[in-house]
Amino acid sequence: MLPVQRQVPAPAALAVEPIGVREGSTLTLDLRLESVVEGIYVSGTVSGEAAGECVRCLTPVSVAVTTRVDELFVYPESTSAETTEEDEVRRIEGDYIDLEPAVRDAVVLDLPLSPLCTENCRGLCVNCGERLDDLPADHTHETIDPRWAALAERFAGNNEDPPADAGGRDSQES
Repeated sequence: MLPVQRQVPAPAALAVEPIGVREGSTLTLDLRLESVVEGIYVSGTVSGEAAGECVRCLTPVSVAVTTRVDELFVYPESTSAETTEEDEVRRIEGDYIDLEPAVRDAVVLDLPLSPLCTENCRGLCVNCGERLDDLPADHTHETIDPRWAALAERFAGNNEDPPADAGGRDSQES
């Protein structure tokens, strides 16, 4: 068993929309490489910092990501290499193993699909677009039913009460 602890720059495209690990930022690898019959078994954790935006209010968000990596890299002449498809198992190339695809798969699958700035983020006001968390609790907008909007515009300056028999009906009738 060989313990490996390294800090490496993050590769490109280590993200899902709307959050990801920026290319070149630091990833911390804390891995164990073990020799097994079929090849080399790599296990351990990968840690880094993901940045993006809250899906409710679009505020910048930073999330610590720590994910587990468990991957078998097989020797070219092993039974696993001969009996599996090329993309089903990772292979040892000469004296090297390429950890990038295994790290990418582990980190991307562990990123939050809907990152939030706070657990109870209320999002944006649908009328003015401001963050609801920054607005007073009694924040409202006067809305008029679009079916009545033309009448509201017509009578905007008229604040008089309508006559009692408006619409041709007597107020006594039901």
